[in-house]
Amino acid sequence: MKRSFLYILFLMLFQFSFAQNKLSWQGYFSFNEIKDISQSSTTVFAASENALFSKNAATNVLKTTTTVDGLSGQTISAVYHSEGFKKTIIGYENGLMTVVNETDGSILKVVDIINKQLPTNLKKINHFMEHNSLVYVSCDFGIVQFNLATSQFGDTYFIGDNGSEISVKQTAYFNGFIYAATSNGIRKANSTNTNLIDFNQWLLVNPGNWSSIETLDTELIAINTAGYIHRYNSNTFIGFLQLPQASTDMRAVNGKLFITTPNTVFIYNNQMVLNRQITNTQVLNNTLTFTCATAIGDILYIGTKDKGLFSSALSNSAVFENNTPGGPIGNNIFSIDVTPNSLWAVYGDYDIFYNPYPLDSFGVSKYSTSGWLNIPYENVFGAKSITKIIVNPNNEKQVYASSFFSGLLKFEQDVPTILYNQKNSGLESISFLGPDYIDVRINGTAFDKSGNLWVTNSRIKNGLKVLKTNGQWQSYSLATILDDAEAGSYAAIAIDKNNTKWIATDKNGVVGFNESTNTFKKITVGVDAGNLPIANVRSVAVDTKNQLWIGTSKGLRVLSNVGSFQTESQLKANPIIIIEENLAQELLYEQFITSIVVDGANNKWIGTVDAGVFMVSSNGQETKYHFTINNSPLPSNFINDIKINSATGQVFIATNKGMVSFNGIATDANENLNNAYIYPNPVRPNYSGTVKVAGLIDKANIKITDIEGNLVYETTSEGGTIEWDTTAFGRYKVASGIYMVFISAQDGSETKVKKVMIIR
Repeated sequence: MKRSFLYILFLMLFQFSFAQNKLSWQGYFSFNEIKDISQSSTTVFAASENALFSKNAATNVLKTTTTVDGLSGQTISAVYHSEGFKKTIIGYENGLMTVVNETDGSILKVVDIINKQLPTNLKKINHFMEHNSLVYVSCDFGIVQFNLATSQFGDTYFIGDNGSEISVKQTAYFNGFIYAATSNGIRKANSTNTNLIDFNQWLLVNPGNWSSIETLDTELIAINTAGYIHRYNSNTFIGFLQLPQASTDMRAVNGKLFITTPNTVFIYNNQMVLNRQITNTQVLNNTLTFTCATAIGDILYIGTKDKGLFSSALSNSAVFENNTPGGPIGNNIFSIDVTPNSLWAVYGDYDIFYNPYPLDSFGVSKYSTSGWLNIPYENVFGAKSITKIIVNPNNEKQVYASSFFSGLLKFEQDVPTILYNQKNSGLESISFLGPDYIDVRINGTAFDKSGNLWVTNSRIKNGLKVLKTNGQWQSYSLATILDDAEAGSYAAIAIDKNNTKWIATDKNGVVGFNESTNTFKKITVGVDAGNLPIANVRSVAVDTKNQLWIGTSKGLRVLSNVGSFQTESQLKANPIIIIEENLAQELLYEQFITSIVVDGANNKWIGTVDAGVFMVSSNGQETKYHFTINNSPLPSNFINDIKINSATGQVFIATNKGMVSFNGIATDANENLNNAYIYPNPVRPNYSGTVKVAGLIDKANIKITDIEGNLVYETTSEGGTIEWDTTAFGRYKVASGIYMVFISAQDGSETKVKKVMIIR
């Protein structure tokens, strides 16, 4: 009884936790890579790389389920919908299972397979087959029973020779027996046998390597890995048809058999007569790769590797519709930029050694109130491995994307207009591989206060370039500060209030440059050379107190005042020392830091390679948030980039498995109080959040009183927004009534008075 109570309590806490998450988080996932599909009598369920969506065939209603709802960010390998139990089961490559319950909306994560004492690479879930309230889970080590009624696992069957692990690709129930297509033969066992954990009960029917097996009314069909279709004759499987390619999926639905190969979907009737075949050129073009297919009534659904889910009339229609929810091109978003009105994302990348090969051929994505706009690779003038993107702060319709192979791509009003490269600009190709090899590696970009665009050009002497507002290019040589500039690669650039450029390098720490004095300085490894823990710097950011935050592959450093560039011959950065458990420790000691961004309250959001996201206070002494895959909807702990919407405080986090945003409230300060406002207003009884006073100037004084003038709250803003928890200085919730909000500038030059109504 106690155990049942604890289990129910866990489920309640789990659901509550994700109910809270959904208030604070949003997901931005790609649904283009269809891993598997399933169906009920009315709805198709499609599992993409690490998210799920469904479409009702009658109403056309689309529903998505992501990590924000409680899914894992791991890679999905199989999905099955049980219409009888109204549950959708999702299997992952690492052995995790999640069960989505339609009845109450709960999502249960089941870790029994992950916890098995087996090699990690054998835990992949390949297929689900339901029979008599049990689901037979095909894995790379064998078969596991899962009870749909209790959501508990039962027996595990190791059915290889002498009870060894064996990769089971698919199972089928036929004439009282369970048949398993495996990497070492088709095996069968009597479904009523109570001792199926004994490998001797599983009889070898046919040897060989098999990819699938399925019951088609009175027939049992199997396909081997060579793409040869076989029929069962009560004793053995007899081959009768060779497919042109190996199959990727086979399933029977309503008396029809759907066999999918990368280029073609074959549809057979229950006599194994071919009714129809659909090639990828009929759906889109010959670059399309099919992964799976099914049908609901007269609607055919085809999943693809990178273009989502297509549908058509089963009865020989030539018109195909894309049913995929809007989203970015892919989930491995390498870099983003965010404005008050839009978000831009790019997917090209490089490894930890700044090697862009193999080159990526992706496009660019934009997200706005209109939804997702995906600009395909065919439209970006052949720009490969696009690694950074930046919006002109003075002209939001002008965007620049850095290609770490092809140069700098310019967009005007969402349309690519020019690719700057070695032929038409001041950009240069690497030269150490010979004059005929063209490789223009542009990465970090930043606009200065005059509107000039500064860019890094890796592996050349003149590694710093500027595109001026008049369209002219100028180059600056880094050979005067770097011993071997042609061997160097560059990451981010930050520009401070003095117009000094701070450049993150792979081998030389941080290079500072100010063109007004044509001065270069360097912060690198060694107590007397800059005090960095390693010369490999990945991120730089200047905060509102003119400190330079430096993220390296082995930790964090801070230059206390960027103004020291003008006065000190050798700049020195220091670690942030915090006290944890009465011990002095270095903040983010030896963490590989990929991104640092400063919010409107001067907090720092710091992304890492394997530890998720840290949000620390303005001086780094307090870690306010630490988000990981275990306590948040982050799909991965590998953070590629972080950016903040300065108007709303929304924090966008791009990982290698998808992007999410957190609804922060630290907005940038306004120039005046003309647009100060309060939300929500009124505060209704069912609202449990905080009241925000937004549109503030920096360091504004805010006093909140009841209608009789009794002070209940007072604070000073850092940035453009403050929060009030509707308590009287944290002691008790204030009563219903009208409350006055008095706002004044630090010097008293501006004042505003607002009202907020609270209804308890």
